[in-house]
Amino acid sequence: MSILSRVARAIDGFNERIGAMIRWLTLVMVLVGAATAVLRYSSRGLGLSFNLTPPTELQWYLFSLIFLLGAAYGLRHDVHVRVDVLYSELNPKKRAWIDLIGHVLFLIPFCVVMLYVSWPAVQNSWSIREMSPDPGGLPRYPIKMVILLSFVLLVGQGYSQILKQVSILRSDGDQELSTVDSQHEAGS
Repeated sequence: MSILSRVARAIDGFNERIGAMIRWLTLVMVLVGAATAVLRYSSRGLGLSFNLTPPTELQWYLFSLIFLLGAAYGLRHDVHVRVDVLYSELNPKKRAWIDLIGHVLFLIPFCVVMLYVSWPAVQNSWSIREMSPDPGGLPRYPIKMVILLSFVLLVGQGYSQILKQVSILRSDGDQELSTVDSQHEAGS
């Protein structure tokens, strides 16, 4: 296995672990949302007053983690939205060309621009230890760091996908991306 194949496999494996974590975060988010709703309605009936800002913001933070960290996992499994008018009818090499061009011309530059644009806002948030504007709210600066992390993961997964597409284009026969993925996972 070439060094590039090992790099692609390592990136894929890392994003798979992130995906497994996201599954659990989704469950936690649903439980936090349900508990918040129960507290909201039961406190009204009992005449109690709970500060529901922290659990409500926690639910939004969990959603942010799921969405932002899940982008690279989604790219790995090719589940992002695509206009699939002709793509599914093309042979694997033509699909690899389309994906390669899309990743090189659009995905990677977009992520780099987003990293560049996001950096000052995240840096400022950390420097002032930004808090929620709502009383009793959660700190904002840690979740803002995830914006940068998500684009780093997306660039990494984009690089992995590019390596797999180049592998398809260099192969003699028509080879699906999933075949290349399974070869990476099998260690060949």
